[in-house]
Amino acid sequence: MEGADDPATDFPLANLPMGVIAGEGRGLRIGVRIGAFIVDCRTLVESGLLAARLDQKITDALSDRSLNAYMALGQSAWRLTRAELTRLLSSETSDLRDHPSRKSIMLPEWGMTAKVPCEIGDYTDFYASVHHATNVGSMFRPDNPLLPNWKHLPIGYHGRSSSMVPSGTQIVRPNGQTVTQDDGPPTFGPTRLLDYEMEVGALIGTGNPIGEPISVNQAMDRVFGLVLLNDWSARDIQKWEYQPLGPFVAKNFASTLSGWVVSLDALEPYRIPLPARPSSDPQPLPYLRWSEDYVLDINLEVLISSAAMRTAGSAPTRISLGNYRDMYWSIAQMIAHHTSGGCNLRTGDLLASGTVSGPTEESRGCLLERTWRGTKPIQLGDGTERKFLQDGDEVIMRAWCQRSGLPRIGFGECRGVIMPAKKL
Repeated sequence: MEGADDPATDFPLANLPMGVIAGEGRGLRIGVRIGAFIVDCRTLVESGLLAARLDQKITDALSDRSLNAYMALGQSAWRLTRAELTRLLSSETSDLRDHPSRKSIMLPEWGMTAKVPCEIGDYTDFYASVHHATNVGSMFRPDNPLLPNWKHLPIGYHGRSSSMVPSGTQIVRPNGQTVTQDDGPPTFGPTRLLDYEMEVGALIGTGNPIGEPISVNQAMDRVFGLVLLNDWSARDIQKWEYQPLGPFVAKNFASTLSGWVVSLDALEPYRIPLPARPSSDPQPLPYLRWSEDYVLDINLEVLISSAAMRTAGSAPTRISLGNYRDMYWSIAQMIAHHTSGGCNLRTGDLLASGTVSGPTEESRGCLLERTWRGTKPIQLGDGTERKFLQDGDEVIMRAWCQRSGLPRIGFGECRGVIMPAKKL
């Protein structure tokens, strides 16, 4: 397959991420990305090439306009489909390569647009990076950066799924209340401290009945795959509103999702055992312990391009390069705690990691940390400085796994350009 053998591609045969695409008058379709092409799953089903090895429940779900029905079929269906797609897309298999409908099945990626990959149900955002939590806590509570509960349970809040947007969507600067003094009074207007947050999101495939928790050792079986998420944040609005119930208007105006869902099977070679906690840290309670728990070795890159840089054709400036292996709480622990009280997760629910930051300045996953609350501005390639995002700035997030002797597994990009606030 063209481009699939390129060692630099995000989408080799070993990846095969799934998403929802639109273009060429086809409406919404489920797609599978390989190299420079996208497999139109509905057209593939109509060709009859899947009928011999996949049952009708699977082929009907693959013909849908969203991934939800397919996600709900569970791990055995996902693996059967992945195995058959791998066989059909292999250079050693002639079934698809010689099929008369090949050109209508294999679509050039440049002609298609990736959408939000499924209908997002509930959205929970965690706060699971110890480096991020410590950095932010140090800015506001230097004597006590981490609150007493932080190392005992994965902290999270329920966000807004209706404002999830696909990569490439313009982001309107939000209005809200801000203060110059901690106790007010507030004024209303556009946020001045607009930020991004580099996060990894887990999409739930199969949920649990209400009242029946998911155990930590079974949690990953429920995860359909991972995406990138930019949790846009208005820091000055957040500072005024977050006590006592947490983020609200500062977070609900938009969150950007990457278009391709990378399966845990594709990421399997990049599993790393969950690091042992320092002896000075409390050990997790029994319901959060799993001897085989793991994190993933995923490189996470953030770049910014100003409007002037794009006009000049200049390359974007890398702002940070971190890694998901630096997380303190695992995805399995997040799911186990989320459902421990009987909460029912459902197909299409999204659980996000919170900002992923590492131990160095260069691995900090948001501008609040990267510029240390604006006291250490960063310089872009056009010579301008940034404390927080300006109108016209484009934030580009990328992620990939790469190791000698293994195929590169990429997530593609998660992009958004900041537009001026609306006048009220």
